[in-house]
Amino acid sequence: MTTTRPSAAAPKKLYLFQLSATTVPITPDRTIEMILPCYLVQTSDSRNILIDTGMAPDFPRPAGFPPSRDVSTVLDQLARLNLRPADIDTVICTHFDVDHIGFNEYFSHAEFVVQREHFAIARDGHPRFASTRAHWDRPGLRWHLLDGDTEFLPGLTLLETSGHVAGHQSVLVRLPQCGNILLAIDAVMMQSQFTPDRKPGPKDDDAEKTRASTSKLLEIVKNENVALTVFGHDGAQWPHLKRSPDCYI
Repeated sequence: MTTTRPSAAAPKKLYLFQLSATTVPITPDRTIEMILPCYLVQTSDSRNILIDTGMAPDFPRPAGFPPSRDVSTVLDQLARLNLRPADIDTVICTHFDVDHIGFNEYFSHAEFVVQREHFAIARDGHPRFASTRAHWDRPGLRWHLLDGDTEFLPGLTLLETSGHVAGHQSVLVRLPQCGNILLAIDAVMMQSQFTPDRKPGPKDDDAEKTRASTSKLLEIVKNENVALTVFGHDGAQWPHLKRSPDCYI
């Protein structure tokens, strides 16, 4: 594991932003609840670190896709905390899927952090990210490219978890009172998938790497005494979590 920069700063608060909820049919008699989230870490030196920016407003909704409810944007969520886009110092991009980078252009003054492998495949024209290119491939954006697991700040570790897509990253946040919180992001979307022999989902690019990344996160939960794992889109979990304006400290 590498460390990007020396700093006395450490995570102080973690906010969970719920941007929408959708009831998705799986079979004629079974549905699941899916949440669209992003996250905000505030540090002891008053930095604001945003993790993902949510669904693009120009997202072409697939025919027959269920409507979302309780819809808000990352800008709405920040405003409720009396924050503006200009108050965000860093945007951690877990990956470039449309529901994770939709508002990147509003944070053009911030530093963007992504895995080098992911950035490279997107820039090389991976078709999965073609429709989102206007949100992440913009002139003047400052990119900080990472190579694997990185302690970005003391207490904030970015974990390479390929499988859903190459160069996906999850986030481990160490808080002064709550302890270690793992944001699995789309490496593990649902709690039911958090097993070593999990089956990949329809949006996972590489089955073997998906299972390897899941096993890696299971080991981190065990070895790092993780107090809470937040799964990427698990609507059944979210009623039991603290959501903004409440926070973990």
